[in-house]
Amino acid sequence: MRTKLSNFKFDLPEELIAQHPADSRDESRLMVIDRATGKIEHKIFKELVWYLDENDVLIYNNTKVFPARLYGKKEKTGADIEVFLLRELNHEQRLWDVLVDPARKIRVGNKLYFTDDKNNDILVAEVVDNTTSRGRTIRFLYDGTDDQFNADLDYLGNTPLPKYINRDADTFDKERYQTIYAKELGAVAAPTAGLHFSQELMKRLELKGVNFAELTLHVGLGTFRTIDVEDLSKHKMDAEYFRIPEKAAKYVNDAKEAGRRVCAVGTTSMRAIESSVSAEGFLKAAEGWTNKFIYPPYDFSIANSMITNFHLPKSSLIIMVAAFAGYELIMEAYHEAIKEKYRFYSYGDAMMII
Repeated sequence: MRTKLSNFKFDLPEELIAQHPADSRDESRLMVIDRATGKIEHKIFKELVWYLDENDVLIYNNTKVFPARLYGKKEKTGADIEVFLLRELNHEQRLWDVLVDPARKIRVGNKLYFTDDKNNDILVAEVVDNTTSRGRTIRFLYDGTDDQFNADLDYLGNTPLPKYINRDADTFDKERYQTIYAKELGAVAAPTAGLHFSQELMKRLELKGVNFAELTLHVGLGTFRTIDVEDLSKHKMDAEYFRIPEKAAKYVNDAKEAGRRVCAVGTTSMRAIESSVSAEGFLKAAEGWTNKFIYPPYDFSIANSMITNFHLPKSSLIIMVAAFAGYELIMEAYHEAIKEKYRFYSYGDAMMII
C-alpha cells in the first residue's frame, strides 16, 4: 500500500528544473510509458499524433491564467508589497482572497496602491480581513466597468510563475505560460501538460479524427501546496472550481463505450473527470468545486491514458501519476528521466502513459 508520503521522495538535481520553455511548444521531449508491458520510449512531443486514432478523445483544461502577481506600495509608509491574487470572492464588491508579502506589515484597514511607470495610481485596494498568516481579503476601490478593471489588472499584473522558476516573469511568459486553447479566465497556475500543444499539432490531431473534450478547472495554489502528513489519507486538498459541459461528457462516454483511447491532458483534467463519475462509471456533466485527492491505490473510472509533466518529489501531482501508472513503473520512469536529463515541472518535458 503506497500511502506514505516518504515513498515519493527522490533526489532531483536542481539543474533539471526547467527555467525556460522549449523553443517550440511541441518539440519538448516526450517519454511514453506502456502500463501493460512496462516499456519506456523516448520521443518528441509532436509524435504524440501517432498514439491517437480516429474517434479517440483528448480531454483538456481550457482554464486561462490571469496575471495574479501584483507589486504595489502601502499607504503612508510607501513600503513595497507583493499581492498574489488567489480568487475573486464577490464580483460586485470586487472582493478578493489574496496572499501578501511581507505579511507582518499588512493589516486590516491598510490601503494598497498599484501604480504605473509614471507613479499614477491605477488600482487601489483596502485590506478588509485577515484569513491566514499570509492570507488577506482585499476590496478593490474601483468605479469602472469590468472590462476596464480586467484591462488594468492585465496591465499591472505579472505572470504568476511558480517560485521554483528563479527569475522574474518576462514578456514571453505571458504567452508561453498559457495553453493555446486557454479561454476561461480564473487560474493562478497553468495546466502545464497542455503547454506542449501547438496549433499545428492540434490541426494534425483534428485531421486524424481525434475528438477534443474541453472542460474547465481553475488551478489554485493548493495543487502545489506542500504535503505535511506522512499518511496520505489525512491530506486535504484545497477546493478548486470545475465545469464539465454536456458536449465533453458525450465525447468521452461515446469513446468509452466504443473502447477507444480516452486521454486526460494533465492532472487537472484528471481531477475534474474523476470528480464527476456516474454510478455506471461514465462521465457526468457537472459544475461545482472539487477537493479530490487521488493517491494509490485508486481505481480510475474515465481515462485510460494520460499526458503529464515531470513533477517534484512528494507533490500531490507525482502521487496521482503513480496511482495511474503504478508506483514501481513511475519510480523507474523518473529514475530514467533523471538519467536522461529530462526537464522537470511547469516548463519541462512531458510523459504519456498508455
